[in-house]
Amino acid sequence: MKKLILLILLLFPFKVDAISASAYIVMDSDNYRVLEGSNIHTPYLIASTTKIMTAMVVINNSKLSEEIIIGEEVLKSYGSGIYVEVGEKIKIQDLLYGLMLRSGNDAAMALEHHIGGSKEGFVYLMNETAKSIGMKNTTFLNGHGLEENNKEGNKSSVYDMGLLSSYAIKNSYYKTISSTKKHTVTTNYKTYIWHNKNKLLNTYDYCTGGKTGFTELAKRTLVTNASKDNINLTIITFKDGNDFEDHRMLYEKYFNNYQSYKLVKKGKIKTKYKNTYIKNDINMTLNTNEYNKINTKINYYNKNVTNMIGEVEVSLNGKSYLKEKIYLDDNPRTEKISFWKKIIRKFGFNG
Repeated sequence: MKKLILLILLLFPFKVDAISASAYIVMDSDNYRVLEGSNIHTPYLIASTTKIMTAMVVINNSKLSEEIIIGEEVLKSYGSGIYVEVGEKIKIQDLLYGLMLRSGNDAAMALEHHIGGSKEGFVYLMNETAKSIGMKNTTFLNGHGLEENNKEGNKSSVYDMGLLSSYAIKNSYYKTISSTKKHTVTTNYKTYIWHNKNKLLNTYDYCTGGKTGFTELAKRTLVTNASKDNINLTIITFKDGNDFEDHRMLYEKYFNNYQSYKLVKKGKIKTKYKNTYIKNDINMTLNTNEYNKINTKINYYNKNVTNMIGEVEVSLNGKSYLKEKIYLDDNPRTEKISFWKKIIRKFGFNG
């Protein structure tokens, strides 16, 4: 019997897709829903995927067109770099390209110094931003991701990095920079040509950005984003020697088996009040089975808040995922009635 089973396996091998990561997650970037994952809340060293937060702190706290002068802080840089020099003049936005495309540790140090005044000042901004977007298992010690002298480094969970990636990709500056395959810049010292280390941008058509990372302690870390047919996903893997292929395989799995459903259309919505509406469509990425289990309900406010009377809430399996405020139209458009319609209605006919 065992020989027969072995013969069948040899003749008709089963295709098994296994994720080689120690921790991973597939998250819907639009509503932070976890579609799949393992060890999603366990903190790991995150290496240069740190630079997603570095980029967002810079974007949120600077004028990207500003030109700065590189200081001596870059002399402490080691590992991956863009090799800027002390006294070199370069725009903040170009440092961000060097940070994200080439994982420049010297770029991170220059940005730390300029934005935060010191590494400590910049790290404070990083951790405050992490708290504001709900990253509960994350601690930043620097803006580049290398471990400190005591072997301690920036730590986060794949869930927290999913929140960060989903937050970042909604920013147009970040999305443009992280999705760029090649960037050229000329400073007062030299001309740089940088190619993005994120191989998925060149091998997978739907990839829209992300960040690579590696140290001897953290091993390979990877954060990517991809969009197809109004489905927006982010995937994070920690300690994954087959990360690019794992990301591609997971994207294909969800793009092929899920679709974006329009659950509630923007505009007029039926409530216990007249002339109520919502400002945005309510869309959600679901498979067919999940779609059949979606629950949509209206929650009314006890008192009117300006012209808001409540909200539409969408939940799945008892968990709330999406809410959209319902507004009361105090000045509904009056119906335009033609001359002949007025005559018809005057004599009691509906027209």
